[in-house]
Amino acid sequence: MNIQIEQIRPELTWRLRQQVLYPAQKLYEMELDEDNKGIHFGAFTGDKLVGIISLFQHDESFQFRKLAILPNFQKMGIGNSLLNRVEDFAGSEGGAKIWCNARVTAIGFYIKAGYRHTGKLFSKNGFDYEILEKSIKKPV
Repeated sequence: MNIQIEQIRPELTWRLRQQVLYPAQKLYEMELDEDNKGIHFGAFTGDKLVGIISLFQHDESFQFRKLAILPNFQKMGIGNSLLNRVEDFAGSEGGAKIWCNARVTAIGFYIKAGYRHTGKLFSKNGFDYEILEKSIKKPV
């Protein structure tokens, strides 16, 4: 399967956010206040958007949020491709660390991708999370 990753407008992330992460919520609830300050990437097969991720810079650290892959396209490496893309982007922008609020159900995926436990756990909107982080390799 040929996957292209491109930078996209924030509003293009909202439908996948809803379908994959928050199916019980309304589409209009998917917009984040900080969406216009972030950089958003979409994974496409042909012209179909099948995965998304949003990246936000905080000084030398970058937070990614709302990684979502359509169910029929999960376990095909698309999530890893999106992670690699945001890690590369953060490194090219001088980032030293990348982190996320990982749903507890997805921690195994992030650990396999090289993220570390921080032990910082919290619950929000009915979901349990742990903050995971990874050092960013500087570009050569």
